[in-house]
Amino acid sequence: MAEYRYSVLFVCMGNICRSPTAEGVFRKHVSDAGLLDDIHLDSAGTHAYHVGEPPDRRAQAAASRRGVSLKGIRARRVDDADYERFDYILAMDEDNLMALMERAPDPHRNKVRLFLEFAESRFVTEVPDPYYGGSAGFERVLDLVEEASRGLLETLRREM
Repeated sequence: MAEYRYSVLFVCMGNICRSPTAEGVFRKHVSDAGLLDDIHLDSAGTHAYHVGEPPDRRAQAAASRRGVSLKGIRARRVDDADYERFDYILAMDEDNLMALMERAPDPHRNKVRLFLEFAESRFVTEVPDPYYGGSAGFERVLDLVEEASRGLLETLRREM
């Protein structure tokens, strides 16, 4: 992997809805800020249900309507090396946060956080899983991810 100033991993359960959406939205924010050479991005799941699959078609459609591409993203499972490789490992919800923390080696536990900690309005702490719902759920995911992405980018800019 090339030398980046920061690396960010977004994590949900299957890596086909929330975490690839977060990766795509944050990639757009990073690109718009001219920081693609400074920040490495990826997404993964805590489970291996969909390894190798593209993001859910509904997630792709919702993201596309907002000018965000999820092309090229393929589901993968979090592996032990991710704890070493990434500076930020951001879970979409408490269940995935707990799963990540159970596996996290002690020196890397501080990297694991909830993604919505970076959202300005902290009235919601989890990005809800839209998989079994309708299109409104995917729009809600995008709204939350957009807000948290702005906060995360601002945090990284302050640290640079």
